[in-house]
Amino acid sequence: MDCIFCRIIAGELPSNKVYEDEKILAFRDIAPISPVHVIVVPKIHMDSLNDIGGDSAGYACHALKKLPEIAAIEGTTDGYRVVSNIGENGGQSVRHLHFHIIGGKKLGVNFA
Repeated sequence: MDCIFCRIIAGELPSNKVYEDEKILAFRDIAPISPVHVIVVPKIHMDSLNDIGGDSAGYACHALKKLPEIAAIEGTTDGYRVVSNIGENGGQSVRHLHFHIIGGKKLGVNFA
């Protein structure tokens, strides 16, 4: 499989790691759109939220539960945004389920 996030999880590609456990890896985005921009990926491959089911549901749920802890590690305790893009029209550029933690400043409401 030629998934960049799978290669990062396997240690084949470098990342600026923020958090890791047996089910997820969190690392800083290489092209941040905010002072805090962390990517959280389950350690099993699934394309997007549309593919959650069976064993993968536990990985996705674990990632969601860990978001506040990871945001706090980055000092984002006064609010942050969580985004998961789905499909090309939804802006998904890597076909591996991932969550963006975006914060570190007051965010606007424009999502376009």
